[in-house]
Amino acid sequence: MRVLIAKPGLDGHDRGAKVVAHALRDAGVEVVYSGLKRTPEEIVQEAIQEDVDAVGVSILSGAHNTLCPRIVSLLREQGMTDTLVVLGGIVPQEDIAKLKEQGVAEIFLPGTSTQDIAEFIRANVKSRD
Repeated sequence: MRVLIAKPGLDGHDRGAKVVAHALRDAGVEVVYSGLKRTPEEIVQEAIQEDVDAVGVSILSGAHNTLCPRIVSLLREQGMTDTLVVLGGIVPQEDIAKLKEQGVAEIFLPGTSTQDIAEFIRANVKSRD
């Protein structure tokens, strides 16, 4: 299983993303880290190039309602219909339902255990038969 951890937009804080990336690696997941300040287009290109099963988006900037739907849409346009998209960061409760309707599988708020994140990804990534 391969997961891309992505930091879109102008958010320059990646400590949480790196903590999750290390926890996923410790759980036996192959992790690719995008680096900071990526566009949705760059994230999707990397997801394609790395042939990932899931994209974990980390946003602390408040741009989740713009960036996440764009990432999901671009992935689907590129035929990555089974690619799981999850979001971690600062997301107001009132935004969660709409993000899920737009294709984000789960949203992990501050305080979520890394074990819960790894278990969710393992349980929800579709197998490549």
